[in-house]
Amino acid sequence: MSESRALGVLERVFGYESFRGDQQAIVQHVIDGGDALVLMPTGGGKSLCYQVPALVREGTGIVVSPLIALMQDQVDALTELGVRAAYLNSTQDWRITREVEQEFLNGQLDLLYVAPERLLTDRCLQLLERGHISLFAIDEAHCVSQWGHDFRPEYLGLSMLHERWPDVPRIALTATATAATRSEIAQRLALDDARHFVSSFDRPNIRYRIVEKNEVRRQLLDLIQSEHEGDAGVVYCLSRARVEETAEFLCNNGINALPYHAGLSAQVRAQNQSRFLREDGIVMVATIAFGMGIDKPDVRFVAHIDLPKSVEGYYQETGRAGRDGLPASAWLAYGLQDVVQQRRMIDESPGDEVYRRRLGQQLDAMLGLCETVECRRVRLLAYFGQTITACGNCDVCLDPPEAWDGTVAAQKVLSAVYRLGRERGQRYGAGHIIDILRGKSTDRTRQNDHESLSVFGIGADLSETAWRGVLRQLLAQGLLTVDTDGYGTLALTEESRVVLKGERQLMLRREPEKKARSGRGGGTRTKAPVIDLPAEALPVFEALRAWRGEVAKSHGVPAYVIFHDATLREIALAQPGSIDELGHISGVGARKLEAYGEEILRTVSSPRL
Repeated sequence: MSESRALGVLERVFGYESFRGDQQAIVQHVIDGGDALVLMPTGGGKSLCYQVPALVREGTGIVVSPLIALMQDQVDALTELGVRAAYLNSTQDWRITREVEQEFLNGQLDLLYVAPERLLTDRCLQLLERGHISLFAIDEAHCVSQWGHDFRPEYLGLSMLHERWPDVPRIALTATATAATRSEIAQRLALDDARHFVSSFDRPNIRYRIVEKNEVRRQLLDLIQSEHEGDAGVVYCLSRARVEETAEFLCNNGINALPYHAGLSAQVRAQNQSRFLREDGIVMVATIAFGMGIDKPDVRFVAHIDLPKSVEGYYQETGRAGRDGLPASAWLAYGLQDVVQQRRMIDESPGDEVYRRRLGQQLDAMLGLCETVECRRVRLLAYFGQTITACGNCDVCLDPPEAWDGTVAAQKVLSAVYRLGRERGQRYGAGHIIDILRGKSTDRTRQNDHESLSVFGIGADLSETAWRGVLRQLLAQGLLTVDTDGYGTLALTEESRVVLKGERQLMLRREPEKKARSGRGGGTRTKAPVIDLPAEALPVFEALRAWRGEVAKSHGVPAYVIFHDATLREIALAQPGSIDELGHISGVGARKLEAYGEEILRTVSSPRL
C-alpha cells in the first residue's frame, strides 16, 4: 500500500513516473520506519529520498541543512510543487518564527528545514517534542566526519536525535564518502543499525581535465571564452585574496564574475549567491566556503585554479557542475608550487602526527589523480571503491599523455638537492635547482659558487617547464619533500636513495610543451550546444525559456525552481496540444500543471521568435 502511495506522490507532486536507481528502495525503507545512510552523487536525486517519505508518513519531516542561505530556495522549490514547507533560521524576525512554529505544532507542515545550530537549542528541541515528526533527514552528512573535507562541529551533536526520538526514522545523506568516512558517519550519528545505500559515484556527463599551471588566470579565461562563454560556472581558489584578484581579472575581461568567501559580509555573500542562483551566466569565484547544497542544475563548469586538499573535496566540488545531466566540465590547473605549498601546510598544521599523516595520505591521493597516465574517472572512482572501465570522456582518454623513463632526470635532481643540502644555513627552492641543472648563470649561482658544482648544466637537454614537471612528480611520489624551514626548501627522503642508486626505474608523465599555455587540456575547443534540439523545436524551447524567466522573476525565485531545462526540452520536442498530454511529461506535477498548463500550451502553439 505505502509503495503505491510513494509512486503516487512521486508522479502527482514531482511529475516523475518512476524512481531512479536505489530511490524506490530507500524511500520504502524509510516509509517503513527504517534508518538509512545514503550515498548518492550530486544531482542523483537525494532530496526525493526524504521528501517522498515525509509526504507519505504522518507528521512533519525535519530536515537538518547546514546552509541557511539555501533554505529559502529549497522551500521555494517545494512550495511551487504545492508542498507545505518552511524553515527556521536566524534570518527571520520573531513574528515569522512564531508563525512557522505554530504551523508545525498545528500539523500544517510537510517539511521543516532547520540548521544544526538551531536544532540543538533548548527552544527548538522543546518545540519538536510538542509536535509530530515523521522523520529526520540529515543532509550533507559528511560534515560530521572530522577526517572529511567540510567538518562542521555542530553536526556532532546530532547523535542525540536517536536518544530523544528512538522511534522516528533517520536518513543521513551525502554525495561524498569513502568507506572509512561512511563508517565514521554511521558511528557519530548513532546509525549503527542503519541500512547503507551506496549508488554509483560516476557522473558520466562531466568531462574531467587537469592541466599544468602556467599563467593560470589566462588559462582560466581561455577556458571560459573558448568553451563556456555565457555559461554559469564556479571557480575555486584556496585564499580569499586569490578569489578577489581572480574575480576582478575576469570582470576586467568581460566575464560576469562575483567573489564569495568568509571575509565578505553576510549581506554581500547572500547577494552574490542570490545573483548566481537567479541570473544566467554568472561565474562565482569562491573558496570552498561556497557551494554545499547548491541546487542550480545548469552549472556548466567547475574550475580549480589551486590544488584541492583531498579527492573527496575535489569530487564534491566538481559535482556541482551538470546536475541536470547535460554536458559539463571539471577543469583543474595545478603546478609545482601547489605541491610545495600543500606539503608545507601539512607540516605546519596543528594536530598530532596521526592527523598530519592522514592529511598527507589525502594529498597523496589527490596528487596521484593529477599525475595518473590512466583514465581520470577510473582513478577517481577507485578512490571511493568503485571499479569502471576507461570512460572516454576525460583528458587522458581523449588525448593520452606520454610516459617516459625519467630515472636519469630524477637522479640529476636528487643529486643537486643532495649537494645543496650539505650547505648548512642555506635555503634553495625549486627555481634555483632548475637554474643549476640547466646551467643558467644568475647572481645567486655566481655568489654561491654553484657554477662549479658537478651538476651545473647537466640538465640542459630539458626545458624549464619539463624540469618543473619532474620536480612536481618527485614531490608527488614522495621522492622529495619540503623542508619544515618555512622557505619551501626541497630535501631528500628515505625513498630517494633507491632512485639515486639506480635500483628503481621511474616512469614519469610528459605532456607536449604546447599544452602548457592552454586551458584546453582535453583536446576539444569548440563549444557544443548543451541543449541538442531539431530546428523546429529550438524556437519553442527558447520561447519557453523566456516565459519561464518572466514567471521566475515575478515569483522572486530562480528559473530552475519553475522548470528545469530538461523539462522544457521535453515539452519543446513533444509540443503537447492538451493539458492531458502536457501532464505526461517528466517534471510536470499536478500543481505546476494547474498553475502553468494553459500558459505553456499557449507558448508552445505560438512561440515568440
